[in-house]
Amino acid sequence: MKLIQFRHPRKGVHVGILSGDDVLDITRDGVSGSLDVIRLAAERKMAIEDVARELADRTTTLDILSFEDLNVRPRKSKPHLLAPIFAPEVWGCGVTYKRSAQVRDEDSAKDIYTRVYESERPEIFFKATPSRCVGPNDFIGIRRDSKLTATEPELAYVLGAGHKIVAYTICNDVSAWDLERENPLYLPQSKTFTGCCALGPVLVTADEIPDPYDLDINCRIVRGGRVVFHGTVNSSKINRKFDQLTEFLRRDNPIPLGTVVSTGTGIMAPNDHALRDGDVVEVEIARIGKLSNPVRQLPGG
Repeated sequence: MKLIQFRHPRKGVHVGILSGDDVLDITRDGVSGSLDVIRLAAERKMAIEDVARELADRTTTLDILSFEDLNVRPRKSKPHLLAPIFAPEVWGCGVTYKRSAQVRDEDSAKDIYTRVYESERPEIFFKATPSRCVGPNDFIGIRRDSKLTATEPELAYVLGAGHKIVAYTICNDVSAWDLERENPLYLPQSKTFTGCCALGPVLVTADEIPDPYDLDINCRIVRGGRVVFHGTVNSSKINRKFDQLTEFLRRDNPIPLGTVVSTGTGIMAPNDHALRDGDVVEVEIARIGKLSNPVRQLPGG
């Protein structure tokens, strides 16, 4: 099952089930977003797809919208997609693919990233809050103090009751690489800023992705209508199992229901493809869909 969130100009945030191009609005009293569905599933000790189906049983033809109509640049006057979940916390995982370790060690002239890649303990960092996340077709940001901001296309998962994976989505972990390369202690600043995290376009319930370690991931940077970069990787190349990432994340660290964990990137764009104002980044993952975001230079302040 695929869940989406969208904003209606007169009715606010809604949640729906995507089937083909049809979106069944399952919003009800007390259920206005996918996080509410996850909470309700936890309370009832049910799968989130079963809770969503119960809500869908009360859906009428008047509650059906077109995904194509919603998949547009956000405007206050028009219904449009939002991030598929307002995750209370988004955490990122680094150096989970060998390619990431190799590129980062080349730039740092040290082997600290390879050591992390090979160690038992993964790199885990706090990435974003809901206010720093954007959904499909909304702007991702370039820090005003960065000359080398890059896209990091990643498979992400959502934690439900018992810290079990209940859904998957796409994360674009936008990162100011030059800040981290200047000094690894600047990692928090390189990772967290306005528009640093794009999520979407949907949540795919875990039952629909029985093997998350065999998904093709593609990333394209479009500039002036032309693809200037295209990278691809399969999630089989990841060096960590997701339960291991979750276990380290949870150590002495209370994790709220609906937390998103982004699992790291295996696609590293060359330095000469740093993001520019006006670019469009497309991240596509098999069985999930395509997340597209325009790029904007942040004004500062």
